[in-house]
Amino acid sequence: MNPNVGFGYDIHRFKKGRKLYLGGVEIPHPAGLVGHSDGDCLIHALIDALLGASGDVDIGRLFPDTGPDYKDIRSTELLKRVAGRLRRKKLEVLNVDAVIVAQAPRLAPFVDKMKAVLCPLLRLPSERLGIKAKTNEGIGLVGREKAVACWVVVLVGRKRGERR
Repeated sequence: MNPNVGFGYDIHRFKKGRKLYLGGVEIPHPAGLVGHSDGDCLIHALIDALLGASGDVDIGRLFPDTGPDYKDIRSTELLKRVAGRLRRKKLEVLNVDAVIVAQAPRLAPFVDKMKAVLCPLLRLPSERLGIKAKTNEGIGLVGREKAVACWVVVLVGRKRGERR
């Protein structure tokens, strides 16, 4: 198997009056993340990593923020579409490692729920999806509770028995 690595990053600002979604899970918080879609920056970083590993375009070109079809769309729906693109290329997700950086809210209690949402969409066993929640020690926009940032690395490979 010839594995490919992809790397994704995203950051979104908080805005009061929006729901907070991370990893496809609604998290109780007085503010959500600004975005044309639901603002789920973990899934957005994951999508960019998957697209990069498969040699595809980035999330902004695939799902432009000028497209009315994507206004307020759940990021889980976008991830389903990207997972389908990978399957059509005969690629499977082998491993995902993600870091979410948020000063607040505390995210560790939601990691298992995120994995329960993401693993079936990726067709990935839970032991092959790592999600870590970190703070920014009070530094920068994230540390001042103005934003959330995410980094994701993925490993994809050709499905067994498949050729290009």
